[in-house]
Amino acid sequence: MPAPVPPGGGAGYRDLMRKYVMNGAILSAFVSAISTVRTGSAGPKDWRFYVSVLASLLTVSVAVGTVHKESKKMAVTDHGF
Repeated sequence: MPAPVPPGGGAGYRDLMRKYVMNGAILSAFVSAISTVRTGSAGPKDWRFYVSVLASLLTVSVAVGTVHKESKKMAVTDHGF
């Protein structure tokens, strides 16, 4: 059975995910989130730790949303990723 074609073209899932994995904003957000969790896990767990983890997760979600929006915009103008 052939692999399903993602919406918007014949690019495979590997090509589809490459734009997310190789994006600088997403890489930076993930490294920041990992650093926040590792630093916070060594210390006491108070409300500041949970707020910083929430902020890191929101940063990652904004980065993913931005890449997705730019991808849609590029697909409409036929520039592609």
